[in-house]
Amino acid sequence: MGRDRYRIYDPDAPYFFTCTVLQWLPLFAQPANVQILLDSLRFLQSQDRLLLYGYVVLENHCHLLAAGPDLGQAIASFKSFTAGQVVKRLQDRHSPILDLLAFHKAHHKVDRAHQVWQEGSHPEQIQGEAMMRQKFTIIRLHGATWTIRYTGAIPAHGITPGKRG
Repeated sequence: MGRDRYRIYDPDAPYFFTCTVLQWLPLFAQPANVQILLDSLRFLQSQDRLLLYGYVVLENHCHLLAAGPDLGQAIASFKSFTAGQVVKRLQDRHSPILDLLAFHKAHHKVDRAHQVWQEGSHPEQIQGEAMMRQKFTIIRLHGATWTIRYTGAIPAHGITPGKRG
């Protein structure tokens, strides 16, 4: 999140995040990649690093409504872990998407061959009940692509494809 112009100023407040796949590639059209994402969120919750109020996963990005004691670091860990696991899965499958993730990666990212996520996560501090309701509405509206759970915990069985519309 170092290059993001948005910052986490109040560590006790919930924030709305948008994490977007590089070049808007549809990585999360594959349920196994969605499961990697959910497993990462579940782990952060189990370690009390993330309180998740709501989320939605779409084919090329996700929205999270979350809080936590070191939220910036938790989101950075989430993106780093999911990127590594998705790349590993794509390598195992010899996926041509890897070529795109390598071609479009930022030039300053010399420590890796691929980049999965766009830089930043656009954290927006939730400032009151009206804004919280607005963000839940965004999550629900995006739920036309994926069935969502907007409770504090991620169900053990994961996520199922929903109606497209």
